[in-house]
Amino acid sequence: MSYQVFARKYRPKTFDDVLGQDHVVRTLRNAIAQKRLAHAYLFVGPRGTGKTSTARILAKALNCTGGPKADFDPDEDVCIEIAEGRSLDVLEIDGASNNGVEQVRDLRESVRFAPARGQFKIFYIDEVHMLSNAAFNALLKTLEEPPPHVKFIFATTEANKILPTILSRCQRFDLRPIPTETIAAHLLHIAKEEGIALDETAAWAIAKGADGGMRDAQSMLDQLVSFCGDSINEANVLDVFGFTSREKVASLTQTLLARDNPAALSLIQKEAESGRELSQLLGELIGCLRALLVAKLDPSADGEGIPTHLWTELLAAANDYAPDRILAAIDVFAETEGRMKWATNKRLHFELGVIKAIQSLGEVRITDVIKILTKGADFIPTGPISTPAAVPSPASVPTPAAVPAPAVTEQKPAPTPAPTPVPILEPEPEPLPVAKESPPEPTPEPAPAKPRPAGGLSAFDSMIDAAPEVSELPPAPEPPPWKSDKPAVAEVKAPEQPVINAAIEDAFYNDPLIQAALVKFEGKVLS
Repeated sequence: MSYQVFARKYRPKTFDDVLGQDHVVRTLRNAIAQKRLAHAYLFVGPRGTGKTSTARILAKALNCTGGPKADFDPDEDVCIEIAEGRSLDVLEIDGASNNGVEQVRDLRESVRFAPARGQFKIFYIDEVHMLSNAAFNALLKTLEEPPPHVKFIFATTEANKILPTILSRCQRFDLRPIPTETIAAHLLHIAKEEGIALDETAAWAIAKGADGGMRDAQSMLDQLVSFCGDSINEANVLDVFGFTSREKVASLTQTLLARDNPAALSLIQKEAESGRELSQLLGELIGCLRALLVAKLDPSADGEGIPTHLWTELLAAANDYAPDRILAAIDVFAETEGRMKWATNKRLHFELGVIKAIQSLGEVRITDVIKILTKGADFIPTGPISTPAAVPSPASVPTPAAVPAPAVTEQKPAPTPAPTPVPILEPEPEPLPVAKESPPEPTPEPAPAKPRPAGGLSAFDSMIDAAPEVSELPPAPEPPPWKSDKPAVAEVKAPEQPVINAAIEDAFYNDPLIQAALVKFEGKVLS
């Protein structure tokens, strides 16, 4: 028998052999046990996750002897025929090469015939999204109401390209990427069966590079056996596939957290010169930062396969940064990854991303200022504030030569009449500058009456005639309507004017401020 690669030799044969798809296996097992079998199934998932293997296992469970049953014997002849693709009742069709309307018409013709040996006639179409719209439309009626003995199984990696009318007629199962731990454990199992000495670190490196695809991991292991022989270590994996070791990823992360630009750029230069794939290194770096971010939010999280001593050092270095800082660095590297995908000079964009990430880790944000102010507010005493020593008030300081001012009773000022020139009979002291009044002007002689124009007296001329010949004191103004009707003339008397002026003058000179100014400048009052 010719040599078989690991991907074919260790293909799952039963439901128990399917790894990482427990939700799909459980649903199919229960459907078979409860006899709730649908007429069409659709398996969706990335490459190497078990779509074709699961479809063949389902076909074995339906057409096995005494079936349908979930626990069948994979070594019976019916199951072997299905596994090798030579069963007359299980037809495997490649959707990429049979995507026309003519092929769908042939399929519709073969649907009429009963199965040759098993209970069902099963049509498995791989990469069904490659069918044309016309082929999909030609398949609609048969897919919706097939004969009782017909089952359809579809598989695709791009479900978005399938018509919604096809999707609504199928039971959809989404196969997930297989976890790295599961792939590494299965690789160690294969190595043990083949008599190969495979290090655990090497198995982890292969599983990490496979990115959730079991078939990719098995193909890589097959290639390593051809390169290394019966002994495989992590260095062999890194040399063959250009991967970066976890130690290098942890070292690069350490330089980022230390904000050491020269060390980070030097490490990138060494990795580029040794032929490492920088895009893969960037993906590993993002994964390490993500693990640190998750550890910040969930202390029970693990280190994503990073050795324990390295993970402990990274956690200690990340204690100085808040989760938002690490998140900002991840955003910078995510943008860098998008640019590196189409760039010719990947190293340049990687180095720029490292510099920007270090700057984002060290920049001061408004949240930092708020935290500092909040911490400073904690030191403000919350108890009663002690009263400071009493300070003497200005009123208690004795002023030199302070003379008490006479008490003046405050009264609401009455409406002051217009200033009236009063003849001064006695010599009075010189008035204040602000209160100085000009001497009364002499009363002019009455001007002779002007001739009136002929035509009668006007209103203005009547007022002139009614005016007195000698000037008299004008009457006091009328009080407001809310005041008493008592005439204001009785409140103001001419003889009392000198008394009021003298009181105001005494109050001015006896003011403490004026007295203090006289003492300061050694002045005196002249009468």
